[in-house]
This record gives sequence, C-alpha cells and structure tokens, in this order.
Amino acid sequence: MYKNPILYADYSDPDVIRVGEDFYMVASSFTYFPAVPLLHSKDLVHWEIINHCVPYLPFDKYNKPSHGSGTWAPSIRYHNGTFFVFVPLVDEGIFVARSKNPYGTFKLNCLIKAKGLIDPCPLWDDDGKTYMVFAYAKSRCGIKHKIVIAEIDEICTKLLNEPRVIFDGEQIAPTIEGPKFYKKNGYYYIFAPAGGVATGWQSVLRSKNIYGSYEYRIVLHQGNSDINGPHQGGLVDTPDGKEWFIHFQDIVELGRITHLQPVCWNDNWPFIGMDINGDGIGEPISEWVLPVANKDNYKILTSDNFTGERLGLQWQWQANPSENFYKLENNKLKLYCLPNYERENLLWYAPNALTQIPQYKEFTTTVKLTLYDDKEGDFSCLGMIGHEYGYICIEKSNSNYILNIINGLVLEKQWEGLAKEEIINICTLNSNTILLKLILKSNKKYHFSYSIDGINYKVIKREYNLSHATWTGAKLCIWSANRKNFRSKGYGEYDYITIEHI
Repeated sequence: MYKNPILYADYSDPDVIRVGEDFYMVASSFTYFPAVPLLHSKDLVHWEIINHCVPYLPFDKYNKPSHGSGTWAPSIRYHNGTFFVFVPLVDEGIFVARSKNPYGTFKLNCLIKAKGLIDPCPLWDDDGKTYMVFAYAKSRCGIKHKIVIAEIDEICTKLLNEPRVIFDGEQIAPTIEGPKFYKKNGYYYIFAPAGGVATGWQSVLRSKNIYGSYEYRIVLHQGNSDINGPHQGGLVDTPDGKEWFIHFQDIVELGRITHLQPVCWNDNWPFIGMDINGDGIGEPISEWVLPVANKDNYKILTSDNFTGERLGLQWQWQANPSENFYKLENNKLKLYCLPNYERENLLWYAPNALTQIPQYKEFTTTVKLTLYDDKEGDFSCLGMIGHEYGYICIEKSNSNYILNIINGLVLEKQWEGLAKEEIINICTLNSNTILLKLILKSNKKYHFSYSIDGINYKVIKREYNLSHATWTGAKLCIWSANRKNFRSKGYGEYDYITIEHI
C-alpha cells in the first residue's frame, strides 16, 4: 500500500510519463534555478531528482529575482528516442527543452514568442501530424477560460497554422488551464484543471475530431474529502496496463504537494479516485495498492555535506546561477558575501540566495558555518523565504561578530517586488564559527536556536509564521552577503546542512 500525499513537497503542476519500466516527472520552478526538476521513479511513489531541464534562462531579467515569472507548468513527452519538455515562460513565450538522455544536458529552443501563453502540451498523432494544446494567463493577457490547439512541426520548432480555440469555459469552467493531451480508443482527450488552484477540480474534454467539438466532464473533485483543489497533473500507465493520475493539492504555506490516484475507464470516460459520496464524480483516495512492486525506494536528498564536485540537485538559486556565487572546496561550501549592485541587500532581492524545497511538514535544519569576513557588514545565514520571511545570521560589525535575526515582509509580490526587513540583535559572539538551527513545527511556525560548542543550544523565543512565496511554497535557504553593499572578498563557509524529519 501507499499513502497520499506521495511527496509532501512543492513540486507543483506535475506531469509524468513512463518509458519502459521508468517513470519521469517534471514540475514548475518559476524563478528558482536550475529550473524544471526532472524526477525519476520505478513505482510512481518513491522519487529521486536526476536532473533539471532548464539550467538557466537566456534573458537578463532572470539574473536577478523576478518573482512570479519564469518557468510555469511544463509537460514531458518521449518521442522517437528524445525527451521533450515543453516549458512556458509566461512573459516570453513557449519553449522546448530536449535531450536523448534524461541524465544529460537539455537544449532549449523557442517555439513561440508571446506573452501570456501557458501550460503547453504536445501530441504526435497517428497520421504523422503534431499538435500542441495550451492555455492563457489572465495576469498577462486577460484570458483564463480558453483552451487552444495549434499544429506544429514534428521536432517542435515552429507553428504550422494559427492557433484555434477549441474550448471556451467562460460559463462552466471560468478558470481552465494546465491542459494535457492524449489519444485513446479513437478519442482525443484534454485533461484540464478548472476552477482555480485552491478550490478547483479536474475536468476532461473529449472529441473524435482534434478541433472539436469537445464534450466536457468533471472527473475529480474534493467532494467529502479533505483534499482541496485536486487537479493539475498527468495521466500515466504502468507496465501491467493500469492507469494512474498524479496531481497536486495546494496547502498554501508549503506550496502544492503531490498525490497519486488510480484511474479506470467507463464508456470511454476516465474515472479518477473513488466515488465516496455517491455523486458519480471521483474523490481523492488516502491510500491504495502500490502501483508497481519495487525494491528501489528512491528518496529526494535534503541534507548535504558538500563533498561532491557540484552542488546537489536539491539546491536552486533565486535567479540564474553564477560561478561568482559560490565555490565547493575541501568538502565545504563557500558562499561569497556579495553586494547587491541595484538596491538594498535584502533576501527577497538576492539572486545568490541558495534554496531548496522542504520535503516535510515539520523538520529540524542545522548548519555549521564559519564567517571569513573581509568588510564590515559581511554575514552568513540560515532561513526561510516567503512573503513573510526570517533568517538568523552571524555578522561582522564594529570589529565584533554578532548574532542577528531578521524579519522580512514582502510588500510587492511580483517581479522585482518591494520588501522591508527588521533587524534584531541577539548577542555578541566570541567566535566566527557557529551552529545555527531552524525548527519548523506542524503549527506552521518556526524558530531559531544557536550553539558555539555544538552541544548546548540557546533557543531564541521569537517565532516566525511560515509563508508561501509568489506561486511557490516557502523555501529553505542559506545565504551570504554584505549588508552595507560593500564589495567584499568575505565568505561564509558551510561545513554541512542536516535536515531531519520530526
């Protein structure tokens, strides 16, 4: 048996495929890079990160945080020996990343330059033609209720005709997005979430003609369950021919977590989950029989002792990566105390903030670090990023090392945004080496503590509210910078980070 959610982590807008006995899943990243994580599994329940499909974006705006922009809901398909990942950039257009090796380098090309096009998904038809379905983002173009189809070339580099609206849900599905394209038993199917992220449902369109008209049906909703907004995901089969649906649930502070539902078919319509309340529509299940018997219980890495030649795949920067941000040396991670050349050096504005997606509802994180300062204002920290955020840092001030905690509040949540920070001094330190600890509890609050000897910890009583960021859940982070925006050769040297499920 397995239990939902299969991943208590913010891999939002998931899509999934099977190639042989291997399953691959992608998710959105927005402006955290490398972007579009590629996850691998043998049983659809236990997952590992094996790659990122978009190492960086070739636009200057992503060299700094551009919250709410970037890579939105992707889709993944395998065709003629190549993995294709369709990646919407809501402000730039639809892009395609491709690789013959899921562990190798993905090459990115632009398919359409446009603003407001989201959630593309391809289909290679039986007659040799190739199509793409997509939706619109109201925040960019004022439309949120239409699904569109266009013919594209087989290698996904250009449009071959004008996109055509095949569904207008203004009345029955006023917000419809995230379409995934399939063909089965002579029908074209578009699986599309509707009704909004937190409160919506999963709908399916079907037609025997690719351009319609399409019938509409709701196939999964919350019903009497406690799983809100069960939608936006992908359909996949197992080698035994059974089918499954992976989707998300929005839990707000920690983002959109991942669930897995069984699928069956009746009269050429899919049925997802289980009809518990008798209304004929599926509801999410809490546990079910494991899809595939498997001994490889993969796990997403969290803790890191920095012994590799590269950063672990669990890490993402808050903007395009740069070699100037860090160095791995002597089994330690150096994060350089960089200034922000354009504005105050706040965490919300920091491209060099190193983040990862929390994997648990409650956890303890500990880092051991040494601040090798060069200029007044150099600091290194541990914290959480969100619209309300907090971090604890060791900082150089007036020839002393001090311990500060910072409370941040985001005032403008899109793009470069606007934020403010409150600095609270805790104490003066007699060492430049310190252990910092963050504990998140199930009440959605976290607090900090610190230790000099690694044995005795002093708890800071101030609590912080866990808060989501722009289209993502809260992110765990480590960061080094210069608070006064001085050019500095200083750095924080991290021996390790441990993350333990409570």
